[in-house]
Amino acid sequence: MIDDWQLDSIRRAKAARIDPAVPNAARVADFLNGDRNNFEADRRAARIMLGAAPAIAAIVPAVLAFQQRAARFLAAEAGVRQFIDVGTGLPGVETNRDIFRSAGPRCRVVYVDNDPMVLSHARALMKSAPGGAVGYVDADVRDPRAIVEGAKSILDFSQPIAVMLLFTLAYVQDAGEAAAVVSSLRAAVPSGSYFAVYHLASDLDVSMEEVIRQWNKMMPTQAITLRSGQEVADLLVGLEPVPPGLAPVTEWRPAPSDPRFDHGIPVHGIVARRV
Repeated sequence: MIDDWQLDSIRRAKAARIDPAVPNAARVADFLNGDRNNFEADRRAARIMLGAAPAIAAIVPAVLAFQQRAARFLAAEAGVRQFIDVGTGLPGVETNRDIFRSAGPRCRVVYVDNDPMVLSHARALMKSAPGGAVGYVDADVRDPRAIVEGAKSILDFSQPIAVMLLFTLAYVQDAGEAAAVVSSLRAAVPSGSYFAVYHLASDLDVSMEEVIRQWNKMMPTQAITLRSGQEVADLLVGLEPVPPGLAPVTEWRPAPSDPRFDHGIPVHGIVARRV
């Protein structure tokens, strides 16, 4: 068991890893969302990418709208009360964390990230409703065993769980490794569980190739991979897609309250069920 003083020491060491001079994906997304948990390096990186592809500005509001719809489907229609949010990101406007909390007092949520700034905000701001539970796991998407082991202290793995892989599979460059991540998580959760995924697309906007080339040059330790719709579908073999299946995020069960865009959004989205 880790004593409090040891835990504080670990947290201080992780906080020291935050480098404001180097762009970070979570903070760049935060800036593009109009929030303030970012540094000049993040803002500069965002402006470079916007110069290569103006569509980048619309990606954050589009994917936030998708994850809100997906979370509402999971909580309200599918009746799921347990969630693993892998790559939770920085707090901003209403996202899945608010929807989980409003779905019912007994929701149990595990937030997973390996970014010390994200985890610091998560511990400070994400609280469970009475009767529910919230946990935090410091793990990389490439380590599904650590994710599952960390989540077991909060979640009941005999009951359905929704696994939210929102953007994070784009960080796994090798397709075989990305498929193995999903397969491992699928094997860990019971029948009736769900997966919600969105992934930057290689086949919806040709300008995205230059954007990702720029990003990977600036931040090789957070290199991003684009995938086609078929490549994303291949990662989810063995899961049953919820209608309408794999689609651009703006076309997955759009809602009247969604933001409107003048052009397509180069991101694929899907919710699928473990049968």
